[in-house]
Formats: sequence, C-alpha cells, structure tokens
Amino acid sequence: MKPNRKVTAIVAALLATLFAGSVLSRRQVEKLSGNQATLEEVLYLPSGKTLKKLSLGYSGLLADIYWTRAVQYFGAHHIRGTERYELLAPLLDITTDLDPQLIVAYETGAIFLCQKAPDGAGQPDKAVALVEKGIRENPSYWRLYFTLGFIHYVDRHDPRAAQQAFEKGAEVPGALPWMRVMAARMAEHANDRATALYLWKTIYETNVNEEIKKTAAKHLISLRADSDMDELERRTKAYRERFGTNPAGWSDLVRAGLLPGVPMDPNGVPYKLLPDGSVQVEDPSQYSYLERHGQSPAR
Repeated sequence: MKPNRKVTAIVAALLATLFAGSVLSRRQVEKLSGNQATLEEVLYLPSGKTLKKLSLGYSGLLADIYWTRAVQYFGAHHIRGTERYELLAPLLDITTDLDPQLIVAYETGAIFLCQKAPDGAGQPDKAVALVEKGIRENPSYWRLYFTLGFIHYVDRHDPRAAQQAFEKGAEVPGALPWMRVMAARMAEHANDRATALYLWKTIYETNVNEEIKKTAAKHLISLRADSDMDELERRTKAYRERFGTNPAGWSDLVRAGLLPGVPMDPNGVPYKLLPDGSVQVEDPSQYSYLERHGQSPAR
C-alpha cells in the first residue's frame, strides 16, 4: 500500500471509530443530559480503554482530540454560566485512559472539576480521583501531589489529607523544598488566608489555561480584600478603645495615626466604613469569593 493511501486508511479508520463511539454512547449521554444532549456532546465513549483498543496504535492522537474536546466542553459551559458539567469527568477519564502520561489533562482537568459552579463542575471528589490516577501513572511527577494537596485543602477543607499529599510529594526526587513547608502548614491545620493566598498564587503562576488563571485571580483579590477588611476593623477597634466612639470616617483614623490615608480595595476603590465600625467593599459583585460580612455576591 502506498504511503498516502496508508495514511488515508488510518484516518478513515479513526473517523469510523469515533462515529461508532458516538452511536454507542448516545444512550449514556441521554441518561446524563436528557433531551438536552446535543450531537456535540456525544463524541465520547463510556470506556476509554475500549477506544484505546480500537485506536490502531494512535491512542496519543485520540487523547489529544479528547483533551481538546474536554477543554471546549468546559469553556462552552463556563461561558454560558451553567452549573451542569456531567460529561466533563468522563471526557477527562477517556483522555487519560488513551494517554496516561498527558499531564496537562490531570493538572488542568482537576481544577476544572474541583471549582464551584459556575467557575467549575463543583466535583472535588472526582478531581481527587483524577489526580490520584495521574499519580499512579506518573509517580515521578511531584507537581501532581501539589495539585492533590491544593484540592484537599482549598476545595475539600481537609488539611490532614492535604498534609499527606504534600508529604508524599516532598519525597519524590526533584520536588521543591516548599512542598515540605506546605506539609508543615497543613500539620498545623493552618486554615488561614496566608496559606490559601500562597496556593492560589502558585496555581495562577504555574497554569497556562486562561479560564483557570481568571478563577485564580478572582480568588486572590477576594482573599486580599478579606485580609484588608480584617486589618481595617482591628484599627477601627483600636480607635474605639482609645476615644470611646467609632470613627465617623477614614479621616478620623488618619488624624489618629492609625492609617496613612484612605484605604483602597484591590480594584482601587475606597473601602466603605460603616457606622458600627465594620468595613465592606463598595461593590461585592467584583469579589466572587469573599468569606466575610455576608458580602459574597449571589451565585
């Protein structure tokens, strides 16, 4: 067989495989999505291992196709603001069955899964399962342990499980020293914003996916605003203890030497000082993940 005919035959076989997969998976999709399932959503098989057997040795190529499909699926649902991502975990599982060494599918896919809707699928347990699968297939890649610890701490609120993940990752040759530092912080049950800030900053700096970077940025400015407001309320309390009354405005704290000037939020807007001495951001809608004052916007 001539080379060009051979390539044509391979491509045709792959297309036939994908078409067969779409037909076989239609019933499963309908169970997940009802009548809302679209032709776009049926390009997956319930078993990635089955698809791998049918791939004629081109499982890496199919893995790239399914990973692209998973990213497109997530992006389309994220833009629509949907809270239903039923096909995301199956798509990621198929992708990593086809290519168990496709690291980006574990790292980025897990963040897609673990974030609360509408920024993600809100499925942290499935995210853990995906990363643990990645660790089994790639035991020398220590950064997957960081991702696992991140999910346990930030999304599952389980410092003990996070500590174990960071400790195991620290033992992998080549792991950076701060993995042991993070394990120590988890051992202290450090449910504090400084730890969360560090973890989200690392996610922001090390991930190339724009949607994840946007989500990380939202978390970072919300955490910084929360920290600012805590500190400002400590200073209004100090003013009240000194003068026996709450400050009428920021200028009172400035004159008392408790502030250098009017405090600004991360977006450059002055914080709002209330008559009872509490502090709020002017526009909570700009801070998706505020933890205090009941200011988190309706989601």
